[in-house]
Amino acid sequence: MTEDHMACRPSFTFLSEEDKARIHRTSLDILSDIGMQIFHDGALDILQDAGCTADGDRIVRIPPELVEKAVETAPDNISIYSREGEPAMELGGYRSYFGTGSDLMYAMDAETRQRRLVSLEDVKRAARVADALPNIDFVMSFAHSAEISAHKVNLVNFRIMAENSVKPIVCIAEGVKELNEMWEMARTLRGSEADLTARPCFIQYAEPVSPLKHPFDSVDKLIYCAEKGLPVIYSPAPIAGSTAPMSIAGHIAQGLAECFCGLVIHQQKAPGAPFIMGMGPAVLDMATTQCSYNAPEYYMGYMGMIEMAHFYDLPSWGYAGTSDSQIPDEQAVFEAGISSFLSAMSGANLNHDVGYLNFGLSGSLEMVVVSDELIDQCRRIRRGIPVNADTLGLDVIREVGHTGHFLTHMHTLKHLRPTQWRPRLFSRAGYEQWEREGKQSLMERASARLKVILDTHEPVPLSEEKKAELRAREAAFEA
Repeated sequence: MTEDHMACRPSFTFLSEEDKARIHRTSLDILSDIGMQIFHDGALDILQDAGCTADGDRIVRIPPELVEKAVETAPDNISIYSREGEPAMELGGYRSYFGTGSDLMYAMDAETRQRRLVSLEDVKRAARVADALPNIDFVMSFAHSAEISAHKVNLVNFRIMAENSVKPIVCIAEGVKELNEMWEMARTLRGSEADLTARPCFIQYAEPVSPLKHPFDSVDKLIYCAEKGLPVIYSPAPIAGSTAPMSIAGHIAQGLAECFCGLVIHQQKAPGAPFIMGMGPAVLDMATTQCSYNAPEYYMGYMGMIEMAHFYDLPSWGYAGTSDSQIPDEQAVFEAGISSFLSAMSGANLNHDVGYLNFGLSGSLEMVVVSDELIDQCRRIRRGIPVNADTLGLDVIREVGHTGHFLTHMHTLKHLRPTQWRPRLFSRAGYEQWEREGKQSLMERASARLKVILDTHEPVPLSEEKKAELRAREAAFEA
C-alpha cells in the first residue's frame, strides 16, 4: 500500500511525553532505592553478578543502567504461530489480538441461565468456540476445574486446548516441572525442539506478587522461558488502595517497576529472549471491597501501562471483553465494548479475558460470542479513514451532479465492502422485520449462534499419533 493510500491510525493518549518520562524515572527510583524482594537464589545470583546489591532480607536494588540494557536487548516484535505452524500473531507495535482468559471458577450456563462450577468440559467448549470465532486470535483455558488435582489441572487444560483449537495458547503453570511438560507437548505438536523455538505456538504467563515481591515459582518460570526462548508474559496485578498506591500515576509506576524487575532477570539470563510486559491494574472498591475490572481508574491505569510499553517499544499484555456484571446483560455488553475499544485503539498487543464476568470469577461463552462482534467493529474503526483521490470521489461527485444518485454507480460498488462494516449479531432490522424474526434480544441471538458453533464446528483434528503422545505424557505426569 502506498503512502497516499494509507489511513491515519486513530489514537488517543492519557499521558504526555513528560508524564511518561516522570513515570519512567519513578519506576527506576523504586528499583534502585526501595528495591525488590527476590525469593529465588538463582535470580539473586544473576542480579548480583550483574552489579545489583542485596541485603539479608533478599531485597535487591537494581541500578537504572540494567533496566536500560534490558529494554535495549528485549525484542520489539514476537512472532507467534498456530498449532499447525502457520503465522498467527505479530506481537509489537500497535497490532492488537484478542483471546479468552484462564482459571475461572464458575460458568454462566447458556441453557439454564444459572451459575455453576466449571468442569473440564468447559475448557473444551471454550477452546472450540474460540477456534470458530474469527476475531478470537488465541485461547486460554477459561476454567479451573476441581475435577482433578490442582497440581495437574493446568497440564490437562493445555492438552484439551491443543486438541480443540489450532490457535495459539496462552497458559499458566504451577511451576517449571509442569511448564516443562507443556513444552514437551508443544514439541510433539511442532515436531522438533528447533521448530518449536523458531515457531512458538504457546506463551507462558507469570506474575510477581505486589507490592514488590517475586516468588520462587514466578521467577523460576521466567528463567526457564528465557533459557528456552519461550515467549513469556510477566505482569504484576497490583490493587490500587490495597497492594499499590490509590493514585493512578503511583499505581502505574509501581507496576512498571515490578515488571521491569522480571525483565532485567529475564534479559540477563538470555539477552534477546521474547518478553511481554504488562500490568493488571485492579482497583479496590472501598464500598464493596470488590476488585473492579472495569472501573474508570482501572481503564486509565491500564491505558497508562500500554502507553509505557509503546514508550519502550516492547510487546504488551492487555485486557478486553470483560465485565464486573454478574450475568450477560446490558452492563456486560457496555463494559466489554469499552474495554475492547480501548485496547484496539491504544494498540495493546495481546488482550485476554474476553468473556469474563463477576470480577474474573465467572465466564460466559455467550459473552465471548458477543465480544467477537464487538472486537470486529473496533477493528473496523481502528483501520481509520483512507484519504486519497479515489476515496475523496471528486470526479464521482462531479459526474452524479445535482440530479443523479450514487446507488448504482461503480464507485459505490467498489467501496461498499471495504468501507461498510456488516454485523452478524447486532440487529439493524426495522421494528416490523425484527418482530417477524421473533423479537429476539442480543443475548438470544448470541445463544443461538453459540449453539450452532458447539453443534457444528469441528476444529482441525490432531493426528491420532500426536494425540496419543500428549495423553501419555499427561497420564505419566506426577506433580
